[in-house]
Amino acid sequence: MDTAPPSPAPPSPTTPGKTEGLRDRKRRETMQRIADTGLKLFMENGFEATTLDAIAAAAGIARRTFFYYFKSKEDVLLAWQGSGFVEAIGPALLQEPADQPPLAAARHCLLTLAARFETKTSIAADALLRSTETLRARKLAKMVDMERDLAQVMAERWPDRATEELRVAAMLAIGALRLAQEEWRHDHAAHPDTARPLAEHLKATFALLDRQVPSAT
Repeated sequence: MDTAPPSPAPPSPTTPGKTEGLRDRKRRETMQRIADTGLKLFMENGFEATTLDAIAAAAGIARRTFFYYFKSKEDVLLAWQGSGFVEAIGPALLQEPADQPPLAAARHCLLTLAARFETKTSIAADALLRSTETLRARKLAKMVDMERDLAQVMAERWPDRATEELRVAAMLAIGALRLAQEEWRHDHAAHPDTARPLAEHLKATFALLDRQVPSAT
């Protein structure tokens, strides 16, 4: 696996307002270009056969510049997991009414955002992430990170709730998502033309959870 040298320091803006916004926009555009290029090469050549140097060259950047945006080629692939789901779940949860249980709010958000996992790019990235043991471990670690991040957002939305309660709610929500994704993959493999959408599998998973913990949602 390629290892990263120390990342270069980000450029300093010359003016705090307009220049700072321009820098952020250019950074996002470059990061997106690297992610697009990486996924294209992974799909064409396979993950193992695609080198970090090949991604950098195809994206039109230097190898050292690559590490300003991503730590490894695994992180390039992980950026596609859920097609922006990780970035969307927090803001969505903060918009949920606070007069409901955190798990119920998480359920609503997951159902609303489930379609992000069903785009062509997300499906391709998911297949690649399950193609090697190392990538499967990284994918699992990403789900654990999602649990932690979800619990932190819950703490912001429901500051009077106990930390342990919110951590359990986040674990249940992400666990339900993982199980629903597994069932969805099996469904698509067996019945590609008639498979149910992920949201339907997620509803079924939460229904199972309701029977186990009736007051949770």
